[in-house]
Amino acid sequence: MLDAAKRLITASARSDVAPFMVMDVMAAAARLEARGRRVVHMEVGQPAAPAPSSAIAVTRAALETARIAYTEALGIPSLRARIARHYAESYGLNLDPARVVVTTGSSAGFLLAFLALFEPGERVAMARPGYPPYRHILTVLGCEPVPIEISEDTRWSITVESLLAAHRRAPLRGVLVASPANPTGTMMTGQALADLVAAAEAEGIRVISDEIYHGLDYAFAAETAARLSERAVVINSFSKYFCMTGWRVGWMVVPPPLVRPIERLQQNLAISVPTLSQIAAEAAFDARAEMEEVKHGYEQNRRILLDGLPKAGLDKFLPVDGAFYLYADVSRSFDFASRMLQEAGVAATPGIDFDPVNGKHFVRFCYAGSAEEMREAVSRIGDWLKRS
Repeated sequence: MLDAAKRLITASARSDVAPFMVMDVMAAAARLEARGRRVVHMEVGQPAAPAPSSAIAVTRAALETARIAYTEALGIPSLRARIARHYAESYGLNLDPARVVVTTGSSAGFLLAFLALFEPGERVAMARPGYPPYRHILTVLGCEPVPIEISEDTRWSITVESLLAAHRRAPLRGVLVASPANPTGTMMTGQALADLVAAAEAEGIRVISDEIYHGLDYAFAAETAARLSERAVVINSFSKYFCMTGWRVGWMVVPPPLVRPIERLQQNLAISVPTLSQIAAEAAFDARAEMEEVKHGYEQNRRILLDGLPKAGLDKFLPVDGAFYLYADVSRSFDFASRMLQEAGVAATPGIDFDPVNGKHFVRFCYAGSAEEMREAVSRIGDWLKRS
């Protein structure tokens, strides 16, 4: 009887995925804080700033006056139209709102894209290091993630040559690119992205472009894959530039033939995206000046780290082009992140979360907090490394 009961509650094999380690770091930091320790948080990739004031105001008004009901599965039509207008304003692209799908954050966008594009067993390439849920979601769906190692030689991006080499070893069905990228913060030039999209499509490889850090570009302007190909799937979110992580609202730009399949998936998996979040998201576009001020704060934080970390003893890191991450080489210690949290009170994410092979030599710092926190982090790290 006991054995039978155990079989009834045994988790499926597909649920056996690695944890998202950044959440474990956050939990460890919280335990230290519960014991009275002061921790500088640089582990979680989320802005410290609140949602746009326009989004908060319209949400309050909606709670007083609106019926909060289901929306259309593809999203509120006025929000889809506003997102399409954003592409005209930011990229000079005339985008049909019918191609816009509102999602429950970018996470749901990846799930919908993978379900709509790939069959179980198909191979999908992505950069290593890269965002862990890419490979975890694909694994759960029965697809095969294909990591392509990136390095200084490729300016920390997938190149045409590396993609085609992976395709020759065994056929690829898709490739996922991100610029600015997580965890590296590096960016692809517009020409490099255009070349990769063209090469992939010539080989029948479907392109998914993660653009959730667009707007947070410092080295040069980010290019959208939507301007380069109508066949690419673009995923974006209000979480990063618009500081709306907990609102869980994002969007996709999809090829016309995929609109109805994705609509059917959304109908069954989620019915619709939370209505209040959609209302807030539409109003967020009216707060660009406010969000640019937040971005200027990130640029200040970036300068503090670029100047301060080498003086503190961390002088090897990737180009800090965009997003709000710095990916530092800490190969002096395999348990660097854990020791830094326990001994210096600075929480950062170990690179092994993003790169199971070489990540043990790296740590990702998120600089989306305040300038005071960045200065404190640099000081703590410097003092700690001197003692170590």
